[in-house]
Amino acid sequence: MRRGVIIAFLILAAAIAGILRIEDNQLNLDVNANTTKVGVILRGTCLDRSYGQAHFDALESLRGDLNLETVYREGVPPDCYKEIVNLIQDEGCRIIIGTSFDNAPYMELAAESYPEVCFILVGGTAYRNNLSSFFGRMYQVRYLSGIVAGRMTKTGEIGYVAAFPVPEVIRGINAFTLGVRSVRPDAIVRVRYCGSWTEDTPAGTACSELVDRHPIDVVTVHTNSLQPLREAERRGVWSIGYNVDNSEDFPNTYLMACIWNWAEYYRKEILSCLQGKFHGTNEWVNMEDGIVSYSPPTEYVSLDTRVEMEEAREKFKSRTFDVFYGPIVDNTGRTRIEAGESMSDNEMLKNFKWYVEGVRIERQGMDGT
Repeated sequence: MRRGVIIAFLILAAAIAGILRIEDNQLNLDVNANTTKVGVILRGTCLDRSYGQAHFDALESLRGDLNLETVYREGVPPDCYKEIVNLIQDEGCRIIIGTSFDNAPYMELAAESYPEVCFILVGGTAYRNNLSSFFGRMYQVRYLSGIVAGRMTKTGEIGYVAAFPVPEVIRGINAFTLGVRSVRPDAIVRVRYCGSWTEDTPAGTACSELVDRHPIDVVTVHTNSLQPLREAERRGVWSIGYNVDNSEDFPNTYLMACIWNWAEYYRKEILSCLQGKFHGTNEWVNMEDGIVSYSPPTEYVSLDTRVEMEEAREKFKSRTFDVFYGPIVDNTGRTRIEAGESMSDNEMLKNFKWYVEGVRIERQGMDGT
């Protein structure tokens, strides 16, 4: 008798699941009946082989499934309000995507002015009924890439070319350095701010000056320019990339890249807009959800190092470890995080203004140079 009840329950559950799948598929067909225009604000360009292209490729992969028409605005400064108004009023966009935390105040203003439009902001923490903001825990991947750098360096001197001293970047520098020093405790990470997310000249100069002044044999980047990677290839210095995998372009020195996978999160948010279910939130997406990852390490990275990376990644997934678990000391010798304690998400997102032990800032002014 009991067995018969269980079988009947399983049959009923399967039938309900089938009905829900049919309804969900029908709903998707309904929302895709008409083409929806999506406006995208980019600081760089669609085909920059970096941050802009990571967004472009993700959104283009969704066009067919969700019946989208994407309208891109390239090279837009932080004040993007006029571009947003143009995308809505002249282009007819129902969804606006801003790809930089610098867009936040202008996205908020536009969201208030156009309540019928859905706004999706990458970075930042702003949200309202028709505005969501999100980001991924890239600092965890930075830590993993630090393990690679720490194993590859012979000199113990590693260069880090960064855009600006903002919490996102400082968080990445610190996570990378902690990864480096987890396998090479005496290593130094020398940071040079170039004062730009996209310009090649200051980024290339920053890399060249780091390598000229110090015995640096590994370089990584937190800027969207590829010029530091070109400099590393030219000088025979190992490099770790960012945003997308550019290993084919730098065959002699490239080790891996910390990469973004935006497609599935965009799919979820855009589909909620199309279904009329969009409700603004702020979300920091976990690595296991796939938004951040790393490209396959190249042949230069040993099997043992790859195993170390995977072991650390498993600790993140199990929640038994995170990058900013104490004890952590800053680069002035002050204990910032006590043993048994950890940084809150709010602190990591908004208040990271200090550097961990092992970081050396080469030059830093208010303009990031």
